[in-house]
Amino acid sequence: AAAGLSYVGAYVINTYKSYDNFLQDKYALLPAVIIICVAVVMFVIGLIGCCATFRESRVGLGLFLAIILVIFIAEVSAFVLGFVYREKVKTDVQGTMRSVFEQYDGKNPESTVVDYLQEQLHCCGVKNYSDWTTTQWFNSTGNNSVPLSCCQQDAKNCTGRLDQPQEL
Repeated sequence: AAAGLSYVGAYVINTYKSYDNFLQDKYALLPAVIIICVAVVMFVIGLIGCCATFRESRVGLGLFLAIILVIFIAEVSAFVLGFVYREKVKTDVQGTMRSVFEQYDGKNPESTVVDYLQEQLHCCGVKNYSDWTTTQWFNSTGNNSVPLSCCQQDAKNCTGRLDQPQEL
C-alpha cells in the first residue's frame, strides 16, 4: 500500500509540471506531498505491526491499532475537507485558466501550455469553444476561429472556424 501511495504522489507531482501555469497556487501540490508522507508513515507503521506480531507484543499491537485509528481519522478528515472545498478549488482553477487563456497569442509559453492542455484533454476553452470569443487573441485574429489545438484529432481539414463546431 505504501508503494502504491508513493507512486500516486509522485505521479501527481510529475503531472503538475505539465499544468503548473494553470495552478499558480503552489499549495496545489500539498495533497501529493501529504500522500507521499502518508506512504512513508504507512511503511514505518507496517514495520511496527510486523515486528509486534512477530514478537507477539501486546504493547506493540496496541500501538499499531492506535496508529491505524489515527490514520483512519486523518483520511476521513481529508476526504471531508476535499469535499467541502471542491467548489473553491474549481472556481480558483477556472479563474486562473481564464487569465492564462487571455495571455494566449500562439507564441508565448502560456500559449504552448494552453495548446498542450487542449490536445491532451481533448477540450477547447475553459468550458467550451465559446470561451475563446472573449479573448484578446480571438479579437485580434479577425478570422472568427479558435486555435488549431481545439480541433478533434481525427478531423483532417479543421481550420478552427466557429462555423464548423462539429470539428472542434
